[in-house]
Amino acid sequence: MGRIADWVRGLALTLGAPGLYLVAFLDSSFLSLPEITDLLVVWMVTRNPLRMFLYVIAATLGSLTGCLTMYFIGRKGGEALIRKRFASASVERAMGAFERHGVLVVLIPSILPPPAPFKIFVLLAGLAGITPAKFITAILIGRGARYLVLGILAVEYGEQAMAYVEVHGFAVAMTVIGLLAAGIAGYFVWVKVQASKHR
Repeated sequence: MGRIADWVRGLALTLGAPGLYLVAFLDSSFLSLPEITDLLVVWMVTRNPLRMFLYVIAATLGSLTGCLTMYFIGRKGGEALIRKRFASASVERAMGAFERHGVLVVLIPSILPPPAPFKIFVLLAGLAGITPAKFITAILIGRGARYLVLGILAVEYGEQAMAYVEVHGFAVAMTVIGLLAAGIAGYFVWVKVQASKHR
């Protein structure tokens, strides 16, 4: 796996944004490349801060495409396929979480840094009845927020951004989740106020 990781890292650095898209796709689908996409976002933004949004978008869309691949595999393959890959206890816990919290079970892990589990929730999302539209929205919000924060940190701290994330990664993720929750709550309050005005 080390050789593969070195190869995909070199490919991404050679190809730029398309390479970053490819790495994010592979990491979110068929391969497990912990932190490589995060590292590449930081390295690329550090080298060219003016392209931060390009790199964030490339990583987000690559991750979305990879996640959609796994989502449809899980949806088509069903529970039997998923139980072959993951322990039954993990599957039961994940399905229970989907029943209680719905799409948040995909959104929150998409923001959290490794080693937080993620792929099991992606595979089970279709089986749990999460619609493609909700799934896509959750991944775009979660991964987009994660890579945007990494891009901003890279602009501010350069390559030291990853060291910062390694020490404060969970706190950063919780802050992002809190801000998203506040934004979503504010949106629903605004919608409610606007609806009451038009009655």
